[in-house]
Amino acid sequence: MSRVEKGTSTEPLLPAPAPPALPPLAKRPIVLIMVAVFALQAAVSARYGFHRDELYFVVAGRHLAWGYVDQPPLTPLLARASGELFGDDPQDLRIFAALACAGTVLLVALIAREFGSGRAGQLLAAACAATSGIVLGIGHLWSTATLDIVAWLLIAWFVLRLLRTGDGRWWLAVGAAVGFAMLNKYLVGYLVVALLVGLFAVGPREVLRSRWLVGGVAIAIGLSAPGLWWQATHDWPQFTVAGGISTDDGIKNRIMFVPLQIAYLSPLFVPIWVAGARRLLRAPQIDWARSIVPGYAVLCVLVIASGGKSYYALPLLLVLVAAGCEPTVQWAASRPGRRVPVGSMLLVATVTSAVISLPLLPAGRVNAVIGINPEQGEQIGWPELADAAAVAWGRIPPDQRGRAVLFAGNYGEAGALDRYGPARGLPKPYSGHMSFADWGPPPDRADGPVVVVREGEVTARYRDFVDCRLVTRVDNGKGVDNEEQHAVVELCAGTTKPWSRIWPDLRHFY
Repeated sequence: MSRVEKGTSTEPLLPAPAPPALPPLAKRPIVLIMVAVFALQAAVSARYGFHRDELYFVVAGRHLAWGYVDQPPLTPLLARASGELFGDDPQDLRIFAALACAGTVLLVALIAREFGSGRAGQLLAAACAATSGIVLGIGHLWSTATLDIVAWLLIAWFVLRLLRTGDGRWWLAVGAAVGFAMLNKYLVGYLVVALLVGLFAVGPREVLRSRWLVGGVAIAIGLSAPGLWWQATHDWPQFTVAGGISTDDGIKNRIMFVPLQIAYLSPLFVPIWVAGARRLLRAPQIDWARSIVPGYAVLCVLVIASGGKSYYALPLLLVLVAAGCEPTVQWAASRPGRRVPVGSMLLVATVTSAVISLPLLPAGRVNAVIGINPEQGEQIGWPELADAAAVAWGRIPPDQRGRAVLFAGNYGEAGALDRYGPARGLPKPYSGHMSFADWGPPPDRADGPVVVVREGEVTARYRDFVDCRLVTRVDNGKGVDNEEQHAVVELCAGTTKPWSRIWPDLRHFY
């Protein structure tokens, strides 16, 4: 081009230097790693059972909307599509998750290539992604985090292409990726802020003066507008949910932020991402990408300040890993014998990450890993919870069951009763938790007994249930110490007021 883009200056410029050429993409070996990861995920997808969030997403998919109190519409929508396309068992729901896991591996390799990594560096980047605990863990389950990591890495890749080439048209791709991410999880706003602060801090700032940036912003707003409008017209419940997370878990999340950043990725990868950060700050060949380092720091500050979960910042840490793969490969090639430690590192990371993140252990042994990855335990015991509820339901005289209600304390319990209850003669469950509250209340004519399934202590929320007596407690049969183990199943005579009047008091967001 001979002039600066319209709206900035009309002074003639020298032709812009061509962007650095990229090494060839190591297509075949990267595809082999992707296939291996997908095959591993498919092989273990039927073990254990549904996760509590998956049960919730399945029900949400039957109540399609532009938003829910705790999320945008994309994850429930795709959960419904999975059921229509493949079936309604856990392994069917998780096909999309396994594909996203393979896509994550590809994106990390592409980002490494963007930094100038050759064949070996790209393969190391793909292998690090494929053997990291966070990628394996969220690639096993269908959740908002599963799509989130793909969307964040896609945004990072587009931003890096923008910075490397100086071609402002990449802002359109960035905007589309941000809009897509906003349909899945609003947390991507943290990433946008972090990357912009990084660019303002260390540059290259000229990309922020491109007229294409306006187009990218317009695309992002257009794609995310329906979900944001839903939130605005429902008093922004997402903020209430986020506040609950911060209030209940914020201190623990802040204390464990750094240790879990290291553990979720793999402690063995620390030297690689440290090398990546050093390379971005010091290597003149890729000084156009140095804003990623302060961007990661800003992202960490935002997550810690808000009491968010440590894995929120991991996508940018994967970008640092990708940047560190080429110097790691060069270090290993510089002296005989150094390849063995790198290979051993990947082997140990594969084994440890797989055991912690995937359902490989016998169900009765899961307590060994749920201290690091509690999501393992949340896949066990849901049919047994429905069994316990069926015991209480059986205590209701048949002539009263038409007016009786099955009530669950949280969305995991409600989702499990929805899934496993019909085979046990149970009716549709109700709950005041998250968006389940929007799908109730029971009709006021349901003025009979109430079976209550809940974990935790009795709170003021249950004050309108009368004459409650303990029937049984949930036992998952494996001794797994998850949230629902020993949950209470009660049979109450009824409620003090009609359901429509007590429902606002039963609603809770966390």
